[in-house]
Amino acid sequence: GGQVLLLVPEIGLTPQLLRAVQNRFPDRTIAVLHSGLTDAKRAAAWLAAADQHAQIIIGTRLAVLTPIPHLKGIVVDEEHDASYRQMDGVHYSARDLAIARASMLSIPIVLGSATPSMETWLAAKRGRYQLLRLAERATGAALPTIQTVSLRDQKTESGFSQTAIVALKANLAAGKQSLVFINRRGFAPVLQCNACGWVSKCDACSAFRVLHRQPRIGYRLICHHCTSQRPVPRQCPDCGDVDLQPLGRGTQRVEEILATLLPEARIARLDRDVSTKAGQAELIIQAAHAGEIDILVGTQILAKGHDFQRLGLVVVMDADQGLFSSDFRAPERLFANLMQVAGRAGRAAISREQKARVLVQTRYPDHPIFASLIAHDFDGFAKTTLAEREGNELPPFKFQALLKAQARSIEDVMGLLQTALQLGNTMQARNAAYEAMRLYQPIPMPVARIANLDRAQLLIECASRKILHEFLREWLQQLRATKSKARWQLEVDPLEI
Repeated sequence: GGQVLLLVPEIGLTPQLLRAVQNRFPDRTIAVLHSGLTDAKRAAAWLAAADQHAQIIIGTRLAVLTPIPHLKGIVVDEEHDASYRQMDGVHYSARDLAIARASMLSIPIVLGSATPSMETWLAAKRGRYQLLRLAERATGAALPTIQTVSLRDQKTESGFSQTAIVALKANLAAGKQSLVFINRRGFAPVLQCNACGWVSKCDACSAFRVLHRQPRIGYRLICHHCTSQRPVPRQCPDCGDVDLQPLGRGTQRVEEILATLLPEARIARLDRDVSTKAGQAELIIQAAHAGEIDILVGTQILAKGHDFQRLGLVVVMDADQGLFSSDFRAPERLFANLMQVAGRAGRAAISREQKARVLVQTRYPDHPIFASLIAHDFDGFAKTTLAEREGNELPPFKFQALLKAQARSIEDVMGLLQTALQLGNTMQARNAAYEAMRLYQPIPMPVARIANLDRAQLLIECASRKILHEFLREWLQQLRATKSKARWQLEVDPLEI
């Protein structure tokens, strides 16, 4: 007689999950909540949950805030996913709120993932959470065979190795579907002039404008940070040379390359540019399920949760992003992405004898992350990663908070952060309990300027969450009394530094 909340990280996963839940619980009323609905539909679903008319509530992160009077259980699908973080307006983690809500109500919560976050995995290994293993797929289908393709040893054709091209052609001839994964949307990451070295930098951000191909408009340069757009110049703005060339590949360019390599294939692309158009993502997913698409090209939107029955091959391009990032969480995100996209292959239609294949193109085939991937060994990857984190005193063995500030002037930004640092140092000198805190010097953020606003950050660490929160409460009171032209926000347990 109770109600259950099912959280998913992406809007695109709700139609598939809704159908599955309707099939399993045909006599139950189901409400769906996400930002892609009209206001009227969202209000109706909210009321259905609040007045107990709906027994099952499916939604993205905002659904965790819905009043559900008889809530008796919560499921968080793909609990590791960063999409559960709300980073605009009111900041919160839907996963963490779900855990807190379940704890306050003393009800069970299931955190589901093939690649749990290191925080969740450590909690399970320490016995704080109960660890439930799924040793095989629900359908009994065999896991796909994963192999690396060394780009050092093979010539590539427009980014595709010969091994990948042969596999795509064979898979197409066998009547199976393929998925080409590249986690970069647009046509090319940058437009450049070979004569003088000019590149398509954004005027308002410390980033490049990405080359996009748009229907009926043609090519445009778009900044993914401030969303400003410019037409593609007819000639180089610096030297006047007309030979401007795209550098690198995004989903649009890969789609175009595949149409040339495999002209007989039916190809569809799914990324954020496509999914923002109402109903377009669902149409593509439905077409894939109906067998009307031979090759899917997409970003991590395609890697999550989709149950493609005919998918026999996955090709991963540019897998080396994240191997050498300054962000300590980059390898964890890379491994999760690769494991998730590999999991789309061979889910049902491929027999145990005829395994699906996953080809990972890389220049570093001997990297340890790929050894764990090939063996489907999350345990081994997590053990190594946690050992590295513990040795370097990083989360989940240390707790962090990040003070971020932005203003029209970098002097205003750094001035505020220096004041915050001095306040913190004074608090440490006054209170012995705060000696365990570590406050780093403020530095510019990786993308130091967005929409003509300079940005910088100040990192705080502590081995005790209790002491960290006590410090932050006192520190925030003083920060709020500080006058500055800079706007600031504090993020606890930051995902990106």
